[in-house]
Amino acid sequence: MEIAVVGSGGWGTALARLLSKNGHDVTLWSFLKEEAENLAKTRENPLLRGVILPDEVRCTSDPACVKGKKLVVLASPSFATRPTSELIRPYLEPDAVIVSVAKGIEAGTSMRLSEIVESVTGRTVVVLCGPSHAEEVGRDIPTGCVAACREVGIAETVQDIFMNDNFRVYAGTDVVGIELGAALKNVIALCAGICDGMGYGDNTKALLMTRGLTEIARLGMAMGSRQETFTGLAGVGDLIVTCCSMHSRNRRAGILIGQGKDPQAAMKEVGSVVEGYYAAKSAHELSEKMHVEMPISREAYRILYEGGDPREAMRDLMTRRKCHEFEDAGWQ
Repeated sequence: MEIAVVGSGGWGTALARLLSKNGHDVTLWSFLKEEAENLAKTRENPLLRGVILPDEVRCTSDPACVKGKKLVVLASPSFATRPTSELIRPYLEPDAVIVSVAKGIEAGTSMRLSEIVESVTGRTVVVLCGPSHAEEVGRDIPTGCVAACREVGIAETVQDIFMNDNFRVYAGTDVVGIELGAALKNVIALCAGICDGMGYGDNTKALLMTRGLTEIARLGMAMGSRQETFTGLAGVGDLIVTCCSMHSRNRRAGILIGQGKDPQAAMKEVGSVVEGYYAAKSAHELSEKMHVEMPISREAYRILYEGGDPREAMRDLMTRRKCHEFEDAGWQ
């Protein structure tokens, strides 16, 4: 199959390599002409040192590269999802399926990325999420993800296209839950990094991750997703890998914040997109819109956007009102 991967960051590059190795005809698009030319020449993305693109993968900065492609993988950062979708829209085939592989929620509108893509392009969108560091997928380290679409047959087609001996894909239909879990775990990963930076231990991180998953699931179910989704790959799976790995930009930025750095300075030092920063604002907006209590996300918002002190945030969380672990619907 002819496939265009739109977005040549680490994840887009790793997926372009994977799809080419699966026998597909792949074109990798970069926003900048210079980046496309460098990839074409060196076959190596600076974000994925040692991962070599197959010679068969074409590199371009021309958005018309999606023309004629039945499958388009949209791998731009979350904040660029809308403008990138608008850029490629004139060249998309009427029956093209778009696979959204970024993780985030649009600030201001609180729209999930698949909602943005569908509204801009009018095409069917599949989301592909899970615990999947590009650094490891690019080196063929066994990984599992889930492909979700309202039309299960399309999700299963995408499953077949991506799956190989080292990349296992499950199919599903809970697009809302999978996208929320994938986006909001970045907020919790930032918080986990902050705890690490302040010198707290494993107990603290386990508490934070467990209660963080609780509030993500609480929001998800209020928005119509299924509870079991949050025990799956795009829920607890993605949460574990992002909170515990130094591959995680969110965790690394959090560590710097916990050590006393300003959030903006921390993100600059990390040197690439820290999705949890943007997701924290979206989580705050969604929690207010849906009237869902999300105390960890609220404290993250205060630290990142209002100059809140991390140690005060931890004290506020630890001294909240007493309650049962599974009050009401079981996700309090």
